Amino acid sequence: MINYAAELNPAQLEAVNALEGPVLVIAGAGSGKTRTIVYRLARLVESGAPASSILLLTFTRKAAQEMLDRARLLLAQHGSGAFTGPGGFWVQGGTFHSFAYSVLRLFKPDGFHREPTVLDTGDALSLLQICRSEALAGKVDRSFPKDQTTMAILSKSRNREQDMEDTLRREFVHLLPHAEAIRLMAAHYAELKRSRCLMDYDDLLFALEDLLRCRAEALDYCRGRYRYLMLDEFQDTNMVQSRLAALLAGADPGAPGAVPGSGNIMAVGDDAQSIYAFRGANVRNILNFPDTYPGARLIRLEENYRSTQPVLNLCNAILDQAAAGFKKRLFTRRSGEAAPQVLRPFSDLSQGELVAAKVLELLRLYPPGEIAVLFRAGYQSYHTEAQLNKLGLRFRKYGGLRYTDAAHIKDALAFVRLLLNPLDFTAFRRITDFIRGIGGKTSLKLHQAMQEGESAVLDKACAKYPELKTHLDFLEHLRTAALPPCRTLEEIIDHYQPTLEARYPDDYPGRRPGLEELAQIAVNYDQLDMFAADFSLDEPLVKEEERGDTVTLSTIHSAKGLEWGAVLVLDLVEDRFPSRHARMHEDYFEEERRLMYVACTRAKDYLGLFVPASLYERSKGGRMPVSPSIFVRELSPALYEEWREDYGGGLRPEPAPSRLASVATFSRTMADALVPPDRPRFTASPSAPAPQPPATPAGLGYCQHRTFGRGKLVRFMPPDKYQVHFPGMGLKVIMASYLEMEKN
Repeated sequence: MINYAAELNPAQLEAVNALEGPVLVIAGAGSGKTRTIVYRLARLVESGAPASSILLLTFTRKAAQEMLDRARLLLAQHGSGAFTGPGGFWVQGGTFHSFAYSVLRLFKPDGFHREPTVLDTGDALSLLQICRSEALAGKVDRSFPKDQTTMAILSKSRNREQDMEDTLRREFVHLLPHAEAIRLMAAHYAELKRSRCLMDYDDLLFALEDLLRCRAEALDYCRGRYRYLMLDEFQDTNMVQSRLAALLAGADPGAPGAVPGSGNIMAVGDDAQSIYAFRGANVRNILNFPDTYPGARLIRLEENYRSTQPVLNLCNAILDQAAAGFKKRLFTRRSGEAAPQVLRPFSDLSQGELVAAKVLELLRLYPPGEIAVLFRAGYQSYHTEAQLNKLGLRFRKYGGLRYTDAAHIKDALAFVRLLLNPLDFTAFRRITDFIRGIGGKTSLKLHQAMQEGESAVLDKACAKYPELKTHLDFLEHLRTAALPPCRTLEEIIDHYQPTLEARYPDDYPGRRPGLEELAQIAVNYDQLDMFAADFSLDEPLVKEEERGDTVTLSTIHSAKGLEWGAVLVLDLVEDRFPSRHARMHEDYFEEERRLMYVACTRAKDYLGLFVPASLYERSKGGRMPVSPSIFVRELSPALYEEWREDYGGGLRPEPAPSRLASVATFSRTMADALVPPDRPRFTASPSAPAPQPPATPAGLGYCQHRTFGRGKLVRFMPPDKYQVHFPGMGLKVIMASYLEMEKN
């Protein structure tokens, strides 16, 4: 028998011994969640539960298999073979989707004359392509989204259970003109699947829900076989996954035989790490678990095995300001007293240099694989990538292309290369690829004519392809203008914008910031050829087996579940982190807070938070002052060391009195600023309705905000937001309930 008390901490032991009834385990970051699940699987089998009666659902097959293998090995090491037998490993574990398919094979869905065939990604896109040609009725529209983007729109709409046009307005506003055509494609795509007994990945969960609600024998089969249900990463479930869990556990009030609070269901997750709303995840699923399963047992795993206590103190403080959530206080027995650092560069440009310098410093203490630089969006690492390349430091990047691998960056750099060397055929070929009708052979012929001075050939081509003349005239303008590198890049970006929109109609708004960063990088150069050379000398991609010897650059979303000895977080300023989009809605803002929490909890020993004082904004003609992220402003200065960039380009520690003075103006926390006085910071019932915003003033005037101060109301944005101008802060869009209106 396994000695559980000797191998688990008290909270883990409580969860492992909770074998009956609904249980919610709030597993804080680094708290041994997987270990707890593995030992509970073993405990269930040792207690006499048939292995075949246990269903483990996770978000990846790999995670499920790892847990099942570890549980089997654990039992085998303690003399139990209960997990194995003639049929092999009897516990069923896998993803929601694989489980759904296993049931749908046994009980054919209504309307299917045979068991459904599941389309892989390639087959689904091929089917959608047929629908595209019929929806467009032969029309050629280069701005219409690619099939992959259309599929993403349909998938997001389905998983979020929202109207397709709402999805377009939220994430693809530039594609709204194509809403009707996309709707026709979606309807035809659904009909083709039904008529051919096909399902795609997203259909599986909804088909299973329909089956369990409409076919009593299917529901009875699942409930009879799976008496113990275990769900991992419950904070990442979408609405249909939550409803399926309730159906299987017998807690769905709309299903036959449902008994509130019944079912041996254990959900494991952390509401503070719910960061995948863009994929359809709904944090309300875990927050509402006690309401869905009355009498559910709540167990908190708060002992952290990853980070030092100073890092955890800062992470706890981030959550202290959350509007709603399960209270938790992470603690550790690990040694380590180094406080996190808040580092304040003069600008986002110098931030790249200081990050690279800090990485070089950390390499004296950590191997490269133990250092990570994290950021909210892929383009935010471009300055850092350039500086790491200069220092010869190898890195790998996750969650966004390296700047030298992004197609739109290569497009812009092709103009630079051709400006420096008119004989550069690969750059010329890339530019002619923009022009419909010019293929490889024509491009080569035109390039040879340029080399040999055959003006007649070029004149004829320019008459036939006006875009070619536009590009060649533009390059000639750049040659005669002799602008500094930054201005050259700015002109290239303006010239390239129509091509950007035409070549990348699906996501050109998301590519534009990367081009802006490219121009900002050029500010640091006096000679264009040196700028181009640094890009050409970029390190090649690192092979998988060599990655342990490289520094990691990653978006925070891609970093979830990972850990490093030292972590640096970039661009902690307003409108970048939290993003400008997050200011539009409280739910978005709270997810940004959780994203900040996830970033900080990746650090084991060292945590550095970079807060540049200014950002380059080309539309405003230069570098503009920017407010530090509210997630930094609301932290007590006792939680971190503060370092500022000096005029020599290094960092110097900020004396404690100055730190306290600089924080005094932000003494009231963002929780007080954002949460109305009559609303508790941690709601007893997360599903309680939000307070109603105050009535719209008859005439727009002035208002007060607890963080930004006095502002002028610019316009009302129905149903519940205002655009407000705050002196020194600019325009902000803020919910009405966060504003105190001044009387006229």
